[in-house]
Amino acid sequence: MNRAPVTQTDVPSVEASGQMSHREILEAMSGLLLAMFVAMLSSTVVSNALPRIVADLHGSQSGYTWVVVATLLAMTATTPIWGKLADLFSKKILVQTALVIFSIGSLIAAFAPSMEVLIGARVVQGLGVGGLTALVQVVIASMVTPRERGRYSGYIGAVFAVATVSGPLIGGVIVDSPLGWRGCFFVGLPVAVVAFGVLQKTLHLPVVKRQDVSIDYWGATLIVGGVSLLLVWVSLAGNQFAWVSLTSGLLVAGGIVLLLLAVYAETVAREPIIPLRLFKDRTTALATTASILIGVAMFGSTVYLSQYFQLARGMSPTHAGMMTIAMVGGLLVSSIFTGRVITKTGLWKRWLVGGMGMVIIGLGLLGQIDADTNLAVVGVFMAILGIGLGATMQNLVLAVQNNTAQADMGAASSVVAFFRSMGGSIGVSALGALLSHQVAAKVTSGLAALGLPTSSHESHTIPDLSTLPGPVRDLYEHAFGEGIGEIFLVAMPFAILAFVCVLFIREVPLRTTIMRADEAAPEVAAETGQR
Repeated sequence: MNRAPVTQTDVPSVEASGQMSHREILEAMSGLLLAMFVAMLSSTVVSNALPRIVADLHGSQSGYTWVVVATLLAMTATTPIWGKLADLFSKKILVQTALVIFSIGSLIAAFAPSMEVLIGARVVQGLGVGGLTALVQVVIASMVTPRERGRYSGYIGAVFAVATVSGPLIGGVIVDSPLGWRGCFFVGLPVAVVAFGVLQKTLHLPVVKRQDVSIDYWGATLIVGGVSLLLVWVSLAGNQFAWVSLTSGLLVAGGIVLLLLAVYAETVAREPIIPLRLFKDRTTALATTASILIGVAMFGSTVYLSQYFQLARGMSPTHAGMMTIAMVGGLLVSSIFTGRVITKTGLWKRWLVGGMGMVIIGLGLLGQIDADTNLAVVGVFMAILGIGLGATMQNLVLAVQNNTAQADMGAASSVVAFFRSMGGSIGVSALGALLSHQVAAKVTSGLAALGLPTSSHESHTIPDLSTLPGPVRDLYEHAFGEGIGEIFLVAMPFAILAFVCVLFIREVPLRTTIMRADEAAPEVAAETGQR
C-alpha cells in the first residue's frame, strides 16, 4: 500500500489523487495519538516519583531540578529542527525515529545507577519528545485539509487531557508498587512499541523526493545553543544563583548573542531551520507571539496547582492529581467541541477570541483562591480555565497551518510549539521564583508573630506538613494558598496581551485542500512566499 516516491513538482497531483479516506486517517491517527500520549505521559508520570528518585540516587535539590530541566531543554531546543526535517525527509520515518530515541532514553533512565546518568537519559528522552510534539501536528497537516483538521485537533486535546490526568495517578501507583520509581520509565515503552507498529501499518504519505536537500547545521547549532543558555538561566536562577548576578549576565548575554547569530544564519541559509519569511504573514507572527504569552500564563500558573492542593490543602499526590480533573475535563470537552464546530463552519477566530476571554476570566477567578476556598468553587474556576485553553491551544496552530504552504508546514507548525514551550519554561521558572519569595516572606513574618525563630523552620524549603506542629502547619498552608493565588493574578497580564494578539489576527476561511492554490505552480510559490 506504500506509494512510490514522487518529485517535488508531482506533489500536488499526488495529494489530490491519493488523499486518505476518513477511515485511513482514523487508523493513522490512532498511532499518532499513541505517540502523543507517550510524549505527554513521560513528563507527568514522573512528577510524583521525583522525591523518591532523588533519595534513592543520593541526589541534591540541584539534581532534582535538572531531572526536569534536562528534558525541557532538549525538547524545546530541538522542536524547530524536527519540524524543518519534516519538510525535507519522510515524516513517517521521522516520527518512528523519535519514538525509538524516546524508548532508548527511557531504558537508560530505568536502569540509571546515578543522578548523572539519569539526567543524561532525560536529555535523550527530551530529544524524542521534541520530535513527537512537533511531528504529530505536521503529519496531521499532511493528511487532512485545514477545514477538516479541527475535529482531529480536538482528539489531540483529548489525549493531552487524559495524559495530564492519568500520569500522576499512574506514577503514584507505580512508585508504591514492587516496580518502584524505575517502573515509571518502563510504562511508556509498550505504548511506544504499539505506536511504532500502528504507524508502520497505517501511515502512508507521499514521499517528497528532493535532489538538492541542504541541512542548516549552523542555524541548528546556534538555535540550540542560544535557547539552551536562556532556558538554563530561567530554570536555575533564583535557586543556584541570583537573578541579578555575574552568572545570570553571562548566560543571558551568551544566549542573546547566539540567537542573533542564528537570525543571521537563517537569512543566508538555503534551507533555514526557521524560515524568517514565515513571519511576513500576519497570522503567523501574531499567533507565534500569542503562543509565547499563552505559554507563560498557562504553564507558568497551572503547574503550581499540584502544590496548591498538596501544600495548601494537605492532600496526597494521588488526591491532588484527581483534583485536576475539573480543569482537564473542561479542556477535553472544549477542544473536541470547538474542533467539530470549526470543521462544520470553517470559522475559527470567534473560538480563539472566546477561548482567550475564558482563560483571562479563569486566571482572574483562580487569583482569588487561598487555603480556605471551597474546593467545589476552586473546581469551577479550574473548569473555566480548562474550557478556555481547550478552545485556544490547538486552534492557534490550525490558524497558522491554514496560511502556510505545504513545503513550510513542518517549520511553521513547530515554530508555534517551540515558542509556546519557551514561554512555558520562562513562566514556570519566573513565577516559581516569585512564589518562593512570597511564601518565604509570609512564613518569616508569621513565625515572628508566633514568637518562633525562623532558623527552626527554613522558610525557603518545601516542608513535610505532617511533621509540623499545628500552628506552623496552618501558617505554611495559608502562605502557599495565598502565594499560589497571587501567581494566577501575575499571569493574567500575559493572557490579556495574548488576547490582544488574537483580536488582530485576520480570519481566513479554512481551505478545503491540502495544498494552497498558489502551490499548483511551484515557481510562483517560491517567488511570492507567504501570502
